[in-house]
Amino acid sequence: MRALRSAGAPTLGVVPEPEHESNEPLRHEAERIRRSGDYRWVGIYEVGDDEIRALAWTGDAPTYASFPRDRGLCGAAVADGMTVISHDVRLDSRYLTTFGSTLSEIVVPIRREGRVVGLVDVESDRVAAFGTPDRERIERHAAELAATWQ
Repeated sequence: MRALRSAGAPTLGVVPEPEHESNEPLRHEAERIRRSGDYRWVGIYEVGDDEIRALAWTGDAPTYASFPRDRGLCGAAVADGMTVISHDVRLDSRYLTTFGSTLSEIVVPIRREGRVVGLVDVESDRVAAFGTPDRERIERHAAELAATWQ
């Protein structure tokens, strides 16, 4: 995985199509997570000093290539260092609008050496889609990713 670019202020920008093959293992892992619970969409993000950046995803690219690390549900997961669940994103002011069909979302930190280095972001087209088994499953995936994170 490449380090985040540190030059310039983080922006909310449209994500281009995947440009390099080095993220293929992460795309495979995102798809494996998506299928594990029949979720609508999964993204894997890298957390830098100033921004959060999309590395891999299933289906359509996320709306934002990168965004400040204190924004959205992802920012809340980074700040707290804990899993964040929004059972209805339409009622959650932290939600950064991305896909119109997303109704609930879970964001799980990927921790390495005591800090949050990445995130697993899982979206569902159902309200209150993420129960304890889902949370535990996705947290296990995040732990597996942490073991190989570079």
